[in-house]
Amino acid sequence: MSRATSVGDQLEAPARTIYLNQPHLNKFRDNQISTAKYSVLTFLPRFLYEQIRRAANAFFLFIALLQQIPDVSPTGRYTTLVPLIIILTIAGIKEIVEDFKRHKADNAVNKKKTIVLRNGVWHTIVWKEVAVGDIVKVVNGQYLPADVVLLSSSEPQAMCYVETANLDGETNLKIRQGLSHTADMQTREVLMKLSGTIECEGPNRHLYDFTGNLNLDGKSLVALGPDQILLRGTQLRNTQWVFGIVVYTGHDTKLMQNSTKAPLKRSNVEKVTNVQILVLFGILLVMALVSSAGALYWNRSHGEKNWYIKKMDTTSDNFGYNLLTFIILYNNLIPISLLVTLEVVKYTQALFINWDTDMYYIGNDTPAMARTSNLNEELGQVKYLFSDKTGTLTCNIMNFKKCSIAGVTYGHFPELAREPSSDDFCRMPPPCSDSCDFDDPRLLKNIEDRHPTAPCIQEFLTLLAVCHTVVPEKDGDNIIYQASSPDEAALVKGAKKLGFVFTARTPFSVIIEAVSNTCVRFRSPTSVKIVPVKWHVCCKVQATRAAITQHCTDLGNLLGKENDVALIIDGHTLKYALSFEVRRSFLDLALSCKAVICCRVSPLQKSEIVDVVKKRVKAITLAIGDGANDVGMIQTAHVGVGISGNEGMQATNNSDYAIAQFSYLEKLLLVHGAWSYNRVTKCILYCFYKNVVLYIIELWFAFVNGFSGQILFERWCIGLYNVIFTALPPFTLGIFERSCTQESMLRFPQLYKITQNGEGFNTKVFWGHCINALVHSLILFWFPMKALEHDTVLTSGHATDYLFVGNIVYTYVVVTVCLKAGLETTAWTKFSHLAVWGSMLTWLVFFGIYSTIWPTIPIAPDMRGQATMVLSSAHFWLGLFLVPTACLIEDVAWRAAKHTCKKTLLEEVQELETKSRVLGKAVLRDSNGKRLNERDRLIKRLGRKTPPTLFRGSSLQQGYAFSQEEHGAVSQEEVIRAYDTTKKKCRKK
Repeated sequence: MSRATSVGDQLEAPARTIYLNQPHLNKFRDNQISTAKYSVLTFLPRFLYEQIRRAANAFFLFIALLQQIPDVSPTGRYTTLVPLIIILTIAGIKEIVEDFKRHKADNAVNKKKTIVLRNGVWHTIVWKEVAVGDIVKVVNGQYLPADVVLLSSSEPQAMCYVETANLDGETNLKIRQGLSHTADMQTREVLMKLSGTIECEGPNRHLYDFTGNLNLDGKSLVALGPDQILLRGTQLRNTQWVFGIVVYTGHDTKLMQNSTKAPLKRSNVEKVTNVQILVLFGILLVMALVSSAGALYWNRSHGEKNWYIKKMDTTSDNFGYNLLTFIILYNNLIPISLLVTLEVVKYTQALFINWDTDMYYIGNDTPAMARTSNLNEELGQVKYLFSDKTGTLTCNIMNFKKCSIAGVTYGHFPELAREPSSDDFCRMPPPCSDSCDFDDPRLLKNIEDRHPTAPCIQEFLTLLAVCHTVVPEKDGDNIIYQASSPDEAALVKGAKKLGFVFTARTPFSVIIEAVSNTCVRFRSPTSVKIVPVKWHVCCKVQATRAAITQHCTDLGNLLGKENDVALIIDGHTLKYALSFEVRRSFLDLALSCKAVICCRVSPLQKSEIVDVVKKRVKAITLAIGDGANDVGMIQTAHVGVGISGNEGMQATNNSDYAIAQFSYLEKLLLVHGAWSYNRVTKCILYCFYKNVVLYIIELWFAFVNGFSGQILFERWCIGLYNVIFTALPPFTLGIFERSCTQESMLRFPQLYKITQNGEGFNTKVFWGHCINALVHSLILFWFPMKALEHDTVLTSGHATDYLFVGNIVYTYVVVTVCLKAGLETTAWTKFSHLAVWGSMLTWLVFFGIYSTIWPTIPIAPDMRGQATMVLSSAHFWLGLFLVPTACLIEDVAWRAAKHTCKKTLLEEVQELETKSRVLGKAVLRDSNGKRLNERDRLIKRLGRKTPPTLFRGSSLQQGYAFSQEEHGAVSQEEVIRAYDTTKKKCRKK
């Protein structure tokens, strides 16, 4: 048993007995499935539980509850509760929308239709009404609604063909065969008389195992095995119909037993941020403790002397009350708006991925799709890539294009002067149904002209048309070839196009129509004599042994360093390499190689390899695949990418991001990944910067007011700082900022190392921004404080108060942090200008209105007349220029010094872009040659209709007729000899 065997595998479900055409004594699960997270009743408790588990939400809920204690909160009772409710509401709406999609998908599956025999009549019912014991009829092309024991089929010997792409990712068809005892049960009357029982094992997740017994009345007991069961989710192919008995339904089916909840993935940036939030919370507690101790000291040392300012109550002497007051006062050091800001930013970034026309595949009308927005920045940090091969690295499309006969090469690319690469094949439209792009008239002409190589050409084409396991089916005048693989189909269709048409097969011969329009019959050979030949191998054993030893020694000395070698290992060997004893050594060896190729590995082994690297190496991993057998590694990796290929939709449905072609991965990582990383990290750093700048000022003010807990700013100005006055800059940084254009990102892939190594966001960078904010807060508070230390003269004769100072400082803060956003912006757009200048203007307009609304609106009486007082002060206008300049000149000087001393690759590329710009813009051109700037290119698809579906006639379900299994239910020879396509099929109902 594998070490990865789950507890659910070890706990065997009880066996079950199913009565045929009789009522059941036991109650089994119904056939309705649900993959949704919530129901109407469970949504609120489960949603709140999930949200409160997030540290930031739990912290702000704690603050909101503290604010409800009388005489504790200096900022009011609702300044935290209202924003928290808004944030939770937005998150709740997002959850409802996502879960509604799951309910909709479940409903679509549950309402699919199938045919069952009940009370002697065939009824068409929906899947959710199918019950254990029902006799179902499934026709060609339909999916099995439940796990069914096969009774009979339209094919000889009760055989049928199924595609299991939804279960294991394999598109080659599997053969299943009913028992000879039930093969003749092909009419409604016979099925109605069926009586007996099926005894089988309980529901389990083993796809390739099934054990049971069929006990028909009056007949001996017959064993049932995996060859007799058709699993839910498999598709019936190349078989007109099958009859079967339902044994497992709903969540008891093997498909649903194997389905697992998608793991909760968090980005590395989010993890780093959470750690810094915890550290910041610790600093907040230290600040609150120091301030509480300061309040206690001040009251005891100045209480008697300054009796006239002592409160009527004694709460100011209570250390516990003071501690809670200062926790509430400083809580905004942790930005409450950060979570909702990141949600919006990442969601918009995901839309950019979805709208990218460069990653739209016209062949099957498939755009790129971000199935989650939580991992956008992870795409910019990938160090280890795990890829499936067939269908992922290769297109899995076989076309007959070239051949070499008697030393002469035929066939070419008319459109290409050079030899085509794999990229050319992937970018070409899907092939037409004949799987043949051969275009060289010389071949047939050489036959007609009786060229010396003509006999060889005829023999070559004859062999193409004869040596295969294809079965032809006639559809009117057309011949449909059912092949075991795309290779066989392409070769037979190529021979057909060249005049050697395979038309029929009998148990002992195949029939082709050759160029001469004659019918040629070839007998299939029943045996081939192999003549043994001795190959003579001479070697010096000692010399070989010494060479191998030397190579192993050299490689051993280079372990831990990347070498220009590749490691190839098969699944059988990998089983031992991943064992506990040698796992670490295997990992060291693998990491020392440029590439590692694993051959013939199971889905579990794929997942284990990813898991080993993910846990042992502190680096971001990405897994990409296109089949159900890739789901494990896709879900295990930090980032999972599914390809909408020919192997079903399981990989796509379980991925974080879906693309149509492997070549699109380049832009997904180098452009969208790097951009998203830069944008998210700048957004996070800026959010913390602007919060520290404003709210640490309350600490400096505490040294002036005797640690009384008095706030410097009006309470709703504090609450609206993140929500309105500085809300736009983080969005513009997180949505529209970019360090370079996409052309430069693709032209200089070395730029990816900057984000890959996390140079833009780590502990050093985070606390550098926080210290910078601390310095700015010192300047923003103490400069105006010292300037107004001896009061100011107003022409109106009014005296100034603490709010006068507070509003001046608040205005300087808003101006400074908005200008700081401008310094952080590399790519200026009209949205950037709106965010920077519009935010300043918004505060000034609000300040003017807010100072006049009392008593018309009974709020903020202390603010009445404040705008007039502030704007009429000469100190204010002088400081409006000097104070923000004093703050930001330090930033500008630091950047200039770094740029002068050492230019980075990024700065060199940016300079290159600047030189190449015309009229101040990086002008691009679309496919029509129209001038297009970068921002327009990103949002172009917003108003664009989806292109019409093209090439729909070329179905992705290619219908490979026979299994390549070495030990299948029926051998290839038995299958071929069971068919005589010259006879008309008897279609029983």
